[in-house]
Formats: sequence, C-alpha cells, structure tokens
Amino acid sequence: MQYETVIGLEIHVQLLTQSKAFCSDTNEYASLPNTNISAISLAHPGTLPKMNQNHLDKAILLGLAFGSDIKPYSYFDRKNYFYPDLPKGYQITQDKAPYCTGGKISFLSEGNLKSIRLHHIHMEEDAGKSIHDLHEILTLVDINRAGVPLLEIVTEPDFRSGQEVSDFMAELQKAVKYLGISDGNMEEGSFRCDCNVSVMLKGATTYGERCEIKNMNSKRFAKLAIEYEAQRQIAVLKQGGTIHKTTMLYDPDANVTRPMRKKESENDYRYFPEPDLPPIMIANDYIFEISKQLVALPVQRHQTLRTQYQLSHADADLLTEELEWSNAFYALSAQINDYKDLAELFIHKVLPYLKSENKSLAELGDLTHLHQFVALLQSDKVSKSAAYQHIFPKWILDISQKPLNIAEELQLIKSDDQSFLDDLILNVINSFPDKVKEYQKGKKGLVGFFMGQVMQKSGGKADPKLLQTKMEHALNL
Repeated sequence: MQYETVIGLEIHVQLLTQSKAFCSDTNEYASLPNTNISAISLAHPGTLPKMNQNHLDKAILLGLAFGSDIKPYSYFDRKNYFYPDLPKGYQITQDKAPYCTGGKISFLSEGNLKSIRLHHIHMEEDAGKSIHDLHEILTLVDINRAGVPLLEIVTEPDFRSGQEVSDFMAELQKAVKYLGISDGNMEEGSFRCDCNVSVMLKGATTYGERCEIKNMNSKRFAKLAIEYEAQRQIAVLKQGGTIHKTTMLYDPDANVTRPMRKKESENDYRYFPEPDLPPIMIANDYIFEISKQLVALPVQRHQTLRTQYQLSHADADLLTEELEWSNAFYALSAQINDYKDLAELFIHKVLPYLKSENKSLAELGDLTHLHQFVALLQSDKVSKSAAYQHIFPKWILDISQKPLNIAEELQLIKSDDQSFLDDLILNVINSFPDKVKEYQKGKKGLVGFFMGQVMQKSGGKADPKLLQTKMEHALNL
C-alpha cells in the first residue's frame, strides 16, 4: 500500500462509416481478406487521399458529447513508420493540431460517480492486419482494415486502478453506441485501448516512468494487465531497479506483461504536416447542426433511473445497455402511473426474450401495446405469476393482442369468490406434513413454497394477498 498506480488511456474507436477515412473503399468488417482495397489504400504511386466528411462529423459529435473544445482550425500529419500492413509507410493522423481538446467523461465505478479528464481526441486512419500465427512460420497481411476511420481518445493520467479502467471502458463503449459513432465491438477490434501504467509513492507529486500495454481488446484483460504491470513495477522499484519507458504486450494465458520494444519517442516518427490534405476549417454553424444529434448519455440516464425511478443499480445498468431500451422505457413510463411494474416487465420478461431470440424492440411492433400488459397487472384481475408464466409467452408473439383476452381464453381471471382456497390450502398442507413441521419450528420462508403449490393448483386464479393471509393462518393452527 506504499505505492499507488497511475493510469492514462489511449482508446482507438473505429467509426461506423460506409467508406474509409481517405478513400472510397468499403469500410466493412469480416469481408474476405484484401477485398476492401483500391490503388489508394494500397498506396500506388500518384494516388491522393480525400477526407471523409462523415469521419469529421462523428469526430465533432463525440467531442461535443464530452464537453470538449472543438478547434475551428486543425490539420493532418504524417506519422512515419514501417510495418508490412501499412502500405504507404506512414499513417495519416493528427499530432500538433488535433480537432478536439479538453472535456471529461463521467462514469460509475464501484457505486461512485467519477470523471476522467480528456487531453484530446484526434482523427486518424487504422493500419491493416498482420496474421502471425499460421503454421508458426507464415505472416499474412490483410489490407482491408488499412485506412478505416479512427478516433483516438487520449485521457489524462486520472485512473488509479484497473477496476476504474474496466468500468470506464464499459461506459465509453455504451456512449459511442448511443451516439451512433461506433459499434464498440472489442472482439472485432473496433474498440481497443493502450494502457499507460506507472506507479509512484503515495503523496508524491511527480509521476513515475510509464510503460504502455498495447492493444487491449477486453475490459477484463485490461484490468488484469494493469494490476500485473503495477505489481511488476513496484517489485522492480523495491529491489532498487529503474523503470524504463517500454511498450509491453499482455499474455492473457499466463497473465503477465512482456516487453515488446523500447518505447518510441515523437522524433522517431518524424511527424510533419500532411501535404496532400488541406487544413480543416470548422464553422460554428456546422458544429451547431451536428449538436442536434446529441442524446443523453448512459451514465446520465442511469442516474435518472436510480433517483427519479428508484430502480436498483443492476436494473438501471440493464435498461441503459442499449439506446432503444432506455428510450422505450422513458417514453412508456411517462404514460403509466406505476413505472415499477413497467420496469419489472422490461427487465424480467421483455429484454430476456429479446436477447434469447436475438431481436430488437422495433421487431415487436407498436410498443404502446405494452401499456395493456401493465394495465392487466395493475388491474389485479390476474395474479402476476399467472400473467408472466401463461399470458406473456402467448402475448409476446403478437403484442397487438389484448392481454385481457388471452387471460379470459386461458381462464386465468381471478374469481371474486375465493372460498375454493380453503380446500386447496388444506390439501397442500396435508400433502407436505414434514414441511409443515419445519415451518412451525421457525422456517417461516416456507410459506412461499406452500403458496406456490396452491397457486399452481388454482390455475393462477387465487388472490395472492388473500392466499397469504389464509395460508399463514392455516399453518399456525
């Protein structure tokens, strides 16, 4: 506990555009290798880049969402380095004049609201992909990814644990999906990050030397890699050693970080302004038009669900997982008196159904019909268990059906005459004498078991409140 960990992130986000950053090649994942290419992405002599306006629009939108300063003037640079999957021998990026600076990203970590400052966001293009592990002797190159539009989000070193990093990445993933900027898919590489990790004595004012862990495409692995790297650095310092600026790779099988190469300096990249692209001039009116696409971010909606709707942390997490889910819940809750019944219907029935069937909410049709199911629950004409177990499976297949009609068809309407309960209760009690003894010895939770048996025998027609009163009375005789 003598040391504390200091972490800054560089997050690379691939954008949802139809074409690449500086040419018209298709931007599509999982195409056959080397099919989304052209003379430009292959860097044939005499070819010239042209900026993708959608790249700029999404970049501005992301900066606005995080309260960043959008610069009216910026330009691109060449970052020179050789790698087989970079045909030009350089990457078009922004070094000296990124389009966006400052801002912050708020997120929830271990129940607390936290904010991380942004240093800047810049536009750039992705490199291709080298595949090294075929037959252990071959390296293949796929140029499809070369030129895919990226945004790189560079944070200040404000993180203090791997858990914070994991929670932050989860929030940012949802945010870029809400804004329609990226699909945020870490497994496919459209959302990945480099973690700059250092350690320093608690209370110190100077950061220690950092090591960069490259290409983390899993929140869990990022957390584990940071924790391991921090402990490795602490062990070196305690033995009197020195931390050298190094680029590291994480081995998830062994849960260790290993040196990849000495960390490059800016001079190694020989940055200079990109001569084939003009500077970017952004007018205030242009920024204003893009700002109309802004939506409330997941963390803001999460707080509203917790405070205004009094939902649990877990339920708020689930409802904010997808934009269409939280949009639908907000729209419908404004028209329902008891939104808690709506939340329960969404969380415990509708969303699990959608996930199991791999469907979207839009495929259900007119969502206003959900009101009718909630109204049925609140009418007290059927028991909640009967509604969920018997009515919901039929209704969800066509939500234009009236749930009340299904209840009548299945004969699930509660009877006003509940006198039939006495015989059912007696029958259940006589069927489970051992459990009756356990209840009478203090295992009061068994009342739920007995009620379930009666509800099953009644076909859902029993009134749960009256049943509980009668059941407890009978068990205590």
